[in-house]
Amino acid sequence: MKIKNKRITVKQFLALFFYYSFLYYLPHSNFSVFGRLSKYLRYLCCKQIFVYCGNNANIERKAFFGSGLEIQLGENSGLGINCSIPSNTQVGDNVMMAPNVYILTHNHAFDQTDIPMIKQGFSNPKQTIIEDDVWIGRNVLMTPGRRIKKGTIIAAGTILCKDFPEYSIVGGNPSALIKSRKI
Repeated sequence: MKIKNKRITVKQFLALFFYYSFLYYLPHSNFSVFGRLSKYLRYLCCKQIFVYCGNNANIERKAFFGSGLEIQLGENSGLGINCSIPSNTQVGDNVMMAPNVYILTHNHAFDQTDIPMIKQGFSNPKQTIIEDDVWIGRNVLMTPGRRIKKGTIIAAGTILCKDFPEYSIVGGNPSALIKSRKI
């Protein structure tokens, strides 16, 4: 689902302001004292911002999602602690995301060798789609435009630079297929 030139409403603006000025810093959801309350408040706020925020979605402490106006976050899915995702990301149902996941939306342009790369700007933004039942480990970096298929596990520390089939276990730098979960 692409949304072109979507204008932010007053309600979304206030929710974004409240999220980034206050809720962003509240404790993570497993914190013993205010964890459950923090999780619930972030969830309520993000329901006002995202295109879709499913039941029991979990937006963890310091999750950064830009404006978030095009994000779709499925049922029982979460954005990990200190993650950074583009505001047009689609996340399916039952997706687990560990801390420090970073998803890129575009790269530097480098096609012309007669112009310094610093002066070439950026490539066009690409959307990342994470399908259902995916587990993304800690410190994963994804290059722009990845499609993570259903049932995939991405090992901690992976630099995900290409797409893999459903039910893959992926790891390494650069990413490689470790094995298939289907036997």
